[in-house]
Amino acid sequence: MTILRQPTRAGVRDAAAKVAAVVPPTPLFVAEIHGVSVAFKAECLQPMGAFKLRGAWHRLTAIEAELRGRGVVAFSSGNHAQGIAWAAKRLGMPALIVMPDDAPRAKREGTLALGAEVVTYDRATGSREKIAAGLAEARGAVLVPSFDDPWVIEGQGSAGIEAAAQMAALGLGSPTRVVTPCGGGGLAAGLALALPDASVTVVEPEGWDDMRRSLEAGWIEEVGDSPPPTACDALQTKRVSDLTFDVLSRRGATGVAVSEAEVRAAQRWAAECLWLVVEPGGAVALAALLAGKVKTEPGMLVLLSGGNVDLAAYGQVLAGMD
Repeated sequence: MTILRQPTRAGVRDAAAKVAAVVPPTPLFVAEIHGVSVAFKAECLQPMGAFKLRGAWHRLTAIEAELRGRGVVAFSSGNHAQGIAWAAKRLGMPALIVMPDDAPRAKREGTLALGAEVVTYDRATGSREKIAAGLAEARGAVLVPSFDDPWVIEGQGSAGIEAAAQMAALGLGSPTRVVTPCGGGGLAAGLALALPDASVTVVEPEGWDDMRRSLEAGWIEEVGDSPPPTACDALQTKRVSDLTFDVLSRRGATGVAVSEAEVRAAQRWAAECLWLVVEPGGAVALAALLAGKVKTEPGMLVLLSGGNVDLAAYGQVLAGMD
């Protein structure tokens, strides 16, 4: 896509003000891990179950009034889809979402319930980007990528503005390290802009840790052929964008990968210790702390990015049916 501008911290602050006008701040929980108090931003408690409404709202409200009637087209396995659908419904805009045919049923049904139209494709053989671009061109609609967009990145960063204010109010000081789930890097890049004094660590599922490898290499590394299956459907991005990589690379961000078993353990811990339902992709940052792959330290902020679970699969996780 053509990048019209770069995302900025000023844009993140603008997005935070816009988001604050339509939804309340998500709660900040504090719990001890390895003897250190850690702040958890519960984006799983957003109205549509994930942080994605932030970027969707910031992007859609930036669309010129004369173009809104043509609607928007997006592609997503579910959380960006629901964020776009939520924002479009509130603004009275048509929304069409390209979703993989193996997307979790709860996410697909949630998207439809919010009034969006859904077109499915085969994740293994189809290109969601090409399909969505063709549909947007045919309809004269605005294409809204899930992470490769400056407005979307700024919107996701609004979570960091909120969390910093909440940590200060609780006497925890400013965030010194942010640990966040990462698919395409929109949330991580937004947080890096929102919290310029904090170190950033991205967490991905094993075999899908292309941002980690890219940051270590100094250039973008794609996910290899035949990546392993993962329950983290929200993080199955085969290539990060130049835009998100550039923000994180310039900030010196680092990354780690977690196993499927570590993700399930984190989901159980969130349910038992925070009383929160967290989906696999939303639990990877917590998983990295519990597994000791990221050392806990004072001033740490961890994102629990989504809670849209398949109930049957989630029941098995809670029952320890690994």
